[in-house]
Amino acid sequence: MTGALLEVRDLTATFNRDGVPSQVVNGISFDIAPGEAVGFVGESGCGKSVTARSIMRLAPEGSSVEWSGRILFRGQDLLALDEHAMRDVRGRRIAMVFQDPMASLNPVMTIGAQLDDMLCRHTGLSRRAARRRAVELLDLVGIRDPAHRADDYPHQFSGGMRQRVLIAIAVSCQPDLLIADEPTTALDVTVQAQILRLLMRLRRELGMALMLITHDFGVIAGMVARVYVMHGGDIVESGAVDALFAAPRHAYTRALLDAVPRIETAGRRA
Repeated sequence: MTGALLEVRDLTATFNRDGVPSQVVNGISFDIAPGEAVGFVGESGCGKSVTARSIMRLAPEGSSVEWSGRILFRGQDLLALDEHAMRDVRGRRIAMVFQDPMASLNPVMTIGAQLDDMLCRHTGLSRRAARRRAVELLDLVGIRDPAHRADDYPHQFSGGMRQRVLIAIAVSCQPDLLIADEPTTALDVTVQAQILRLLMRLRRELGMALMLITHDFGVIAGMVARVYVMHGGDIVESGAVDALFAAPRHAYTRALLDAVPRIETAGRRA
């Protein structure tokens, strides 16, 4: 893809737990264009979250990871960067929203302080300017009375509000790419829809590319232009969402689509 924002080539990720290697991503390749929304779909354990963490160069707690291949972000190979240079990429140029906001937020720091720290670290704003921007970001993601709520702690927010806070932190430095890893898993259906609409709006308003990871084709519908289907550490099928919905080629893709709930009309049931 000419002019790709992200080009992943032959990416392999091998975990090492207690000296036992386990390859969980098997030489996959894909691209994401600037401003594009792309989905990654597959069941738990298929390698999609590991793929996302590989882009961020983050290893799961308690494991070491060995990567091979290339992860080119605007032509720069992230796998070749030292940790200091990679820290400058994380948050500022590529940001990630994880599926468990309570595990991602610091429980002993206020929401405003966590946003302040991100802004001061990556943008050089003063503490006073960072707080003003933090309040603007909370308002952007739909937190009511943001100036007051900035002084609250994560446990004082609902699950949906905590996810909004994570999104505010993720977009605080206006990254080029936002990775959303199962961002609605622990939320009820109504709140899920609100979070997905928020991600779509922010992508348009901020001009970000979006990499949306989910196990649910129902979440993908209407959210992304292209989709990659992962199974057993491999990409087994990819293509435009409409075409893939209409004529899936791989048996695993068909099984995932068959699992999506459908509302049939009374005439069809009759």
